[in-house]
Amino acid sequence: MCGIAGYYCLNNQTLPNGKKYLSVMGNLLAHRGPDDSGSWLSQNQSLGLVHKRLSIIDLSQSASQPMHAKNGTSIVFNGEIYNYLELRKDLANSWEFQTLSDTETILAAYDKYGEGCLNYLRGMFAFALWDENRGRLFCARDRFGIKPFYYTLVNDVFYCASEIKALLPFVKEIDTDLDSLNDYLTFQFTLGDKTLFKGIKKLEPGHLLTIEKSQVSTKKYWEVYYDIDFSHNEDYFIEKIQDLMDESIRLHMRSDVPVGSYVSGGRDSSIVASLASQIEGAEFKGFTGKFSYGKGYDESSYAKDLSQKYSFELHELDIQSEDFVSSIEKIIYHLDEPVAGPGSFPQYEISKLAAQHRKVVLGGQGGDEIFGGYARYLIAYFEQCIKGAIEGTLNNGNFVVTYESIIPNLATLEQYKPMLKQFWSSGLFDSINKRYFDLVNRAPNLQKEIHWNNLKQSSTYDEFLSIFLGKNVGHESYFDLMTHFDFKTLLPALLQVEDRMSMAHGLESRVPFLDHKLIELAATIPADIKFKNGELKRLLVRAFDQILPSSITERKDKMGFPVPLNEWMQGELKEFICGIFEHGRDNKRAIFNSGVILENLSKEGKFSRKIWGLLSLEIWMQQFHDRAKEFKNQLN
Repeated sequence: MCGIAGYYCLNNQTLPNGKKYLSVMGNLLAHRGPDDSGSWLSQNQSLGLVHKRLSIIDLSQSASQPMHAKNGTSIVFNGEIYNYLELRKDLANSWEFQTLSDTETILAAYDKYGEGCLNYLRGMFAFALWDENRGRLFCARDRFGIKPFYYTLVNDVFYCASEIKALLPFVKEIDTDLDSLNDYLTFQFTLGDKTLFKGIKKLEPGHLLTIEKSQVSTKKYWEVYYDIDFSHNEDYFIEKIQDLMDESIRLHMRSDVPVGSYVSGGRDSSIVASLASQIEGAEFKGFTGKFSYGKGYDESSYAKDLSQKYSFELHELDIQSEDFVSSIEKIIYHLDEPVAGPGSFPQYEISKLAAQHRKVVLGGQGGDEIFGGYARYLIAYFEQCIKGAIEGTLNNGNFVVTYESIIPNLATLEQYKPMLKQFWSSGLFDSINKRYFDLVNRAPNLQKEIHWNNLKQSSTYDEFLSIFLGKNVGHESYFDLMTHFDFKTLLPALLQVEDRMSMAHGLESRVPFLDHKLIELAATIPADIKFKNGELKRLLVRAFDQILPSSITERKDKMGFPVPLNEWMQGELKEFICGIFEHGRDNKRAIFNSGVILENLSKEGKFSRKIWGLLSLEIWMQQFHDRAKEFKNQLN
């Protein structure tokens, strides 16, 4: 786990300030790699690479980066290649290894397979590799977007970095990309390769980027295909899930430093922690947090039950409103751009706690998107069941549940009644494409708070459809369409939070559910097995509930670490939050109707994310737009 950055002059000309530029980028990424740093300039200084290291595998200086090979390749790499030991054996006949690091396995695999080396890498990664013999820069990002990679092109110079902030000194101006802003206001994340910064792109998950003969090109090297396997039964898939998850956990435990785990009290992190603790033994530590706002904000009892069952040490943090005041600006700064929900706040705090005890932690990210854990899937199917029952179309092959079988599972929706009321207030029984868009669309709640004149909401829906109805997913199953969209869009946003909140404290976060062999298996499982009777995460429950405490397996109150932000807004944080929006009003933000925002702050429901979304956007403008000169001055 590290921070990487670099530049490349497309015209092969010398960049006079190359050494200074690398220093500036490295300083802005210093939090990602507190253990070591290094930089390298090509002979004519048309290319430069910089690396900030967090030492996890092969702690020796021989594994420092940028790493250079005898064949003229050089690399800066962020992440972990979990199958590096197996790769070393396979490549030993064609490569003379000089280190014990996983970094060198990428150089060796590239030497043998070229771009095809990506097919052999099992892990999380983002890297930039210079091929001297070919005169080519080769960059890639892992299949799911666990590790970040951003880039921009300014005056025929290509700049890339692990975080956007390291690119800001080089862009002509720090400005908002309006198409991306529309995405954010709709979903609280951006689609495709867009970022909220004009002129800065992200390399999409499962994509590579090359620069050769002054031409910059990107292409997809991996895709998940929903080629449904109807030849096997539920028991077969459960056994395969158990085997692949066990294998993934063992690979993710590879480290030359001790490993711990986030333990939220939910099923996903509990599965990961229970399997990992049995491997790690007495050295294993868990980390959890809570808000002292009653049962609705405290899952720590479930985390304690798990730690007692497996006898591992559990560190607990009681998060207070004062922590929000002291941390929120740092959180948005580290995120680079506002993304996803308020879960970044507690994750930042717990990561700070974990970093005091461990350099590596495991997390449960990915389980909801892979196996179907979000309540909105149940809401969407419930509506379609009612529609099918009315129209007499329940048996046309498109339904994986009936309205009779789904009823026992509707208790899961108890806390979602306000959402149901709003969702069914308009558009009832429209097409499933439109209805899922309505479920995830947050823009209707912002019609008065945002000046929409310069934004094209219709283009966002078109882009939504292109992902929702992707060619890689069959259109027969509503369940696969929904989970596929979230896997492609929401998951990378959550992984951005995972990466940034851990790396803010020099902590490596690993996500064992995101192993491509497990993902590829899950995509082949028929929806009527994955979502039978409307049971959320049915196969994960059946595969692993026997290893969890009954308090976790029997709970119905899926929380997802909610934050009492709206309650704080009514009380101890009202003045603080109002002050942030008043600052925005004084600066005359072009997109905000600040007066309406201030009038309506006290009217939001318990789980509304409107305040969070607008607050994050305003703080983002303060941290980056209002400080544009500070970023530019770093080059002086």
